[in-house]
Amino acid sequence: MSASASDESASPVLDLLLETPLLRDRSGASLQRQLHQRIRSAILEGRLLSGCRLPGSRALATALGISRNSVTAVYESLGAEGYIALSRQGTRVSLLERPASHSRTPRQAAAPDVAERTARVRESSFDAAENLPLRPGVPALARFPLNAWKNALDRAVRQAGTAALWYGNPQGEAALRIAIMRHLAVARGVRCEPEQVVITEGAQEALSLCVRLVTNPGETAWVEDPGYRGAKTAMLCGDLDVVPMRVDGNGLNAPDRVWKAQAPRLIYTTPSHQYPTGSVLTASRRLDLIGKAQKHGAWIVEDDYDSEFRHSGELVGAMQGLVPHAPVLYVGTFSKTLFPSLRLGFVVLPEALAAKAAPLLTETLRGGHRYEQLALAEFIESGQFSRHLGRMRRLYRRRQDRLRAALEHYFDASYFVAGGDSGMHLTLKLPPDCSDVRIAEAARAFDMAPMPLSRFALRPLPEDNGLVLGYGNTSESLFVPLVRHLARLIQADRRAAKR
Repeated sequence: MSASASDESASPVLDLLLETPLLRDRSGASLQRQLHQRIRSAILEGRLLSGCRLPGSRALATALGISRNSVTAVYESLGAEGYIALSRQGTRVSLLERPASHSRTPRQAAAPDVAERTARVRESSFDAAENLPLRPGVPALARFPLNAWKNALDRAVRQAGTAALWYGNPQGEAALRIAIMRHLAVARGVRCEPEQVVITEGAQEALSLCVRLVTNPGETAWVEDPGYRGAKTAMLCGDLDVVPMRVDGNGLNAPDRVWKAQAPRLIYTTPSHQYPTGSVLTASRRLDLIGKAQKHGAWIVEDDYDSEFRHSGELVGAMQGLVPHAPVLYVGTFSKTLFPSLRLGFVVLPEALAAKAAPLLTETLRGGHRYEQLALAEFIESGQFSRHLGRMRRLYRRRQDRLRAALEHYFDASYFVAGGDSGMHLTLKLPPDCSDVRIAEAARAFDMAPMPLSRFALRPLPEDNGLVLGYGNTSESLFVPLVRHLARLIQADRRAAKR
């Protein structure tokens, strides 16, 4: 067939491609890019059918008023992607299997289902990006020594140079793992070697890593109730059977009958400062938990998220160092002690587990944030970290005293205040005739972000009605007006409930 006959047979296709002119606006896509998108869209939408012949490059270039080289480049690109087939006999649309169209609504359309585990995770109504007064878990960001941190980063970049642009050790920079080991030995009584420390992207990744390392889908995990939502999420996403374990004034309470009926593979606890009630797991319960975990072949995840901020007496030591070879995976984070966007946490693995997990860590983790890790190592080793912790302890102690004084002024004894010996939050227990969820939502309208205590529980009980009040990043001068307004919201909710 001659070239003229070929072009003539492609005239309907040519008409389709010439429906609208190509835009010659320099600020937009190039002519070549526009033509590529036009032909590709026509094929995907079924307007250019499989097997139909496309115009020759010369004829299409002439009709569109563009260079033949541009058309040739488009055809070659579409051919490489498999949309068209180029041969000496002409250029044709490839045979493509397009998904059948549906008349159903987008919600009803046959889209792949997400994993069932995602349906088990409850979405929080509070935006993690918001930093409002009374939000728990946020440190005093304005008091962070930013210049000292910047200097540490600058030195890390200068000293490491371009070598640190490549992947690092999957377990993290050796300098940081050594610095963490030394700090934990002195401050927390943790027994470990650098090889047992794994640097993670925050505590949440550390928790997910613990789940991957020591559990199989369908096994049982115990979590504190009420307790940290992120731990529950990590367990649920690991396809574990999550069993809520109640906490009291002495921390996690695990009766013998539950050990017999629902023995766990993994236990999550915040023993030094239970989140969010503030209780401390007593020594007898710690030793009992370790002993029974050893007996039943269970692992314990100890989340030591903010115990550096002890406001009275000596720091409460970690469970991990209580007995040799304890089956404890010790998790820590710098989000509370430094700043959240640093996204650096760690897990200290038991020695035997660290040796067995090394191949998996090498295959599943990739070293990153190398300059930040090196800067943090220097920040710790130089004493900047310890000095910052000391300043923050004094600040948080003062802010906690001011918040407690405001609560005592505006609330009577029927509103019990829990916590206060450590950390950056207090929990205000509410009477049963009001809703912590409604009050927390109402407070958001006035730029306050207390968290409802009931949202921390998998199986909320009447005593889980309260507000978790953060004071870490809230100025002392704001506590009186904030608490006064909070008291008004609570009274308004109680009046509305009685109507």
